[in-house]
Amino acid sequence: MNSIDSLQYFVPELIVIGTALLAIIYDLTPDSKHNNGTAYIALGGIVLTLIAIFSAGLPSEFLFDGMIKIDGFSIYFKVIVLVTTAATIIFSMQSAELDPNTKGEYYSILIAVNLGMFLMASSTNLLIAYLALETVSIASYILAGFLTHNRRSSEAAFKYIIYGAVASGTMLFGLSLIFGLTGTANIPEIGTRLAEVIAEPNSHLAVTVATVFVMTGLGYKIASVPFHMWGPDVYEGAPIPVTAFLSVASKAAGFALLIRIFYLGFGQITDLSATNWTILLAVVSALTMTFGNLAALPQNNVKRLLAYSSIAHGGYLLMGAVLLNDTGIKAILFYLIIYLFMNLGAFFVVILVSNRLGGEMIENYRNLISRAPLLAVSMALFLFSLTGLPPLAGFSGKWVLFTAAVEGGLYWLVVVAALN
Repeated sequence: MNSIDSLQYFVPELIVIGTALLAIIYDLTPDSKHNNGTAYIALGGIVLTLIAIFSAGLPSEFLFDGMIKIDGFSIYFKVIVLVTTAATIIFSMQSAELDPNTKGEYYSILIAVNLGMFLMASSTNLLIAYLALETVSIASYILAGFLTHNRRSSEAAFKYIIYGAVASGTMLFGLSLIFGLTGTANIPEIGTRLAEVIAEPNSHLAVTVATVFVMTGLGYKIASVPFHMWGPDVYEGAPIPVTAFLSVASKAAGFALLIRIFYLGFGQITDLSATNWTILLAVVSALTMTFGNLAALPQNNVKRLLAYSSIAHGGYLLMGAVLLNDTGIKAILFYLIIYLFMNLGAFFVVILVSNRLGGEMIENYRNLISRAPLLAVSMALFLFSLTGLPPLAGFSGKWVLFTAAVEGGLYWLVVVAALN
């Protein structure tokens, strides 16, 4: 579909852009510092975007001459991102960390990052995929360091930028290798041409190197081992609402792009033994869930604890990505929606406790049941669900993932996941 005809399906993205601009303009008015007007503008924009998405139905169209695709898959991730953003805005209105004088910029950036995440979920072209990833990354760097008076926040942003720059550069090199091998940047075409490249002698090493480099960039975005190093420091130093946003929306967008590239790009390679990328993903999955859980044990900061929890959950989600079939992808989609509510709920409790007690340490939660019974019980339920204890929703999510892995013959990985 050409660019003009594509605009009718691009309305949600245009609303996001308009909302971000409107928030900036409203922030210039004198009264904006004394109320939550920019927050309500952002929430209104999210509602309009959701209406635009659902009113369009479930189309399956390639837009802008094949650069992006609007389908049920991309719509699912857009809704997850919008719900997470709306929750983050509500959290931010409750948070005592944010400076009222900078909330206009904060909400406009928070809305603008949705555009990059939308494109990450819709990309069918390597160039758009990379530009979308960079859009999300740059906005995330700013949000992580938004507490300019806080040394931890500035340190978090600096580390985030350094790790992000290296990962993005490595991924771009991998994408350039794929383009050189296949002669196209169109992801669906790459799948067909890579299958032909694999059949040629002496091409396996180049494909393997390209796969590893691309996985580096995507692994950084979903905080998988060994690309997780930025996660705990950034989660600890960033404002709590931003930490909640990064742990859900950023991870979901990263998985959307990973599925787009690996499912469409590598899923058509029949000679998988030649590249062993499925084994690579399985090993990364096992290491990620194991390291995330073990590293969480000695933590005494709740945000840092939840950061390692987020890393571990990325490892569970990678189990579905290893399969890269319809069953595995459905398991990822099901788990993500449950993870959204579990993680956001836990972070909302962290915000409320931090506001009351002014601390993020685990010791601040001692005897919480007598001071705030509802918060204590809610936090317990969220953590039990994140652990995967029945009959809570987290158990259902893990059950679906484990079942998909068993059907795919990944018995050793299921054993590792069950132990975790």
